[in-house]
Amino acid sequence: MSVALTYDDIWKLFQETNRMFQETRQEMKEYQMELQHKWEQRSQELQQNWEQRSQELDRQMRETDRKIKEVSSQIGDLGGRWGDFVEGIVAPACDRLFTERGIAVHRVSSRVKGKSLDGMRRMEIDLLVDNTDSVVLVEVKSNLTVDDVKDHLKRLSGFKEFFPRYVTSRVYGAVAGIVISAEADQFAMKKGLFVIVQSGETVKLVNPQDFKPKSW
Repeated sequence: MSVALTYDDIWKLFQETNRMFQETRQEMKEYQMELQHKWEQRSQELQQNWEQRSQELDRQMRETDRKIKEVSSQIGDLGGRWGDFVEGIVAPACDRLFTERGIAVHRVSSRVKGKSLDGMRRMEIDLLVDNTDSVVLVEVKSNLTVDDVKDHLKRLSGFKEFFPRYVTSRVYGAVAGIVISAEADQFAMKKGLFVIVQSGETVKLVNPQDFKPKSW
């Protein structure tokens, strides 16, 4: 049996429906505000993180620049030390070093240049130690490597073509370094070269006393 709705019943239903709508609307508004707040908070965090990362990256770049400048300065200092090493330490010691090994020294010359017979190629010797019947070619490096030794062996093989005045001389080889890379000294001695190393304020030969140098 159906119940007839009165005007008051309909009005109450309308009021209840309106109340529920208003509550739902308020909840939606609060939810939107909460989402907006979270989004703004997250955006602010992202912005802060980005600024922090940017500052850290900038700091790292400044540190990298500083290290590059420091290394460049050290390389420049090493270049200066190389010149001092050649002129001030190795060259004056050559007389003593090679005389002790039975090679008379009449003259020590720095940066001696020669050219091939066709005039198209050049060769430069860091230090040339000579006497009437023999000559020692000394290659000096700030950091001596096995590849440097190999290059010097090629220089020794072609030396007489560039310096024909020594065509009848016995040619010996020597290498010197402020720093000597691993195995470079042993490789050089196996190939018959003298090896000169820094020792305090002077230099010395590391070859054993019974060492027999190769001649070209």
